[in-house]
Amino acid sequence: MGKHIAGNPTFVVENMPGAGFLISANYMYKVAKPDGLTIGHFIGGLFLQQLLGKEGIEFDARKFEYIGVPAQDNYAIGISKATGITSMEQWLASKTVIKLGGVGVGSATDDIPKVLKEAIGLPTQIVSGYKGTADVRLAFASGEVQGVCNAWESFKSTWRKELDSGELIVVVLTTAKPHPELPKVPLAISFAKTETGQKLIRALVHSVGPTARPYVLPPGTPKERVEILRKAFMETMKDTEFLAEAKKANLDINPLDGAELEKNVKEVFNLEPALLPKAKEILK
Repeated sequence: MGKHIAGNPTFVVENMPGAGFLISANYMYKVAKPDGLTIGHFIGGLFLQQLLGKEGIEFDARKFEYIGVPAQDNYAIGISKATGITSMEQWLASKTVIKLGGVGVGSATDDIPKVLKEAIGLPTQIVSGYKGTADVRLAFASGEVQGVCNAWESFKSTWRKELDSGELIVVVLTTAKPHPELPKVPLAISFAKTETGQKLIRALVHSVGPTARPYVLPPGTPKERVEILRKAFMETMKDTEFLAEAKKANLDINPLDGAELEKNVKEVFNLEPALLPKAKEILK
């Protein structure tokens, strides 16, 4: 990114682990100087946790300055062909309860299906507590669970065998827009028959993928510096050298600029106050 900024500054990476990225997010809000010289990166799931009143959050996500995200996750639900269900319409009509593997509260594997259960009546049971989606895949192979909510990008790389053999069928996308690689897979929101259901999906589900990997600046960073870094970030995302490195590492690059990222973060907080208790109950 430095080569896309005047003077070609050097970037130094400093890891700040702990409390599920909460330490680094709080640091960016409370301690880091708003001079454009410190960029923060943590999981975007913290934005939703702020809305839900998670203990330990000392930031207001609406006040960060946003640079962008290098990749957006397009979440989908894949289920086993052994269930006999091959489409979302069939699943909803049959009312067959399908066990989906989960990693834990706050993870998309758990949170998205929970919201869909409430919003569209998705017949599912979350079997949570797996260490990661690799363990969920092992549980899927043994028949312990029958599916998972996962990023399409992850399905393509780590569930390739199951996809190619037809053992795993992607039945629904939980994104706001269709995915070009999954043109026949319907959107979850199209099955929401109530306004409340649609609002829950927009605020709690559609915001997950685009905000998953944010790069931020402290509140109060001068706007001209924000714009310099936003421009450099997006130029980096098109840089041939950078793209070659990403390809070598099997990383999908699907960027979102700072302005769009900011818009998506604010969408999380657009949930009507009256629906907040329901959201807390769903995602507890």
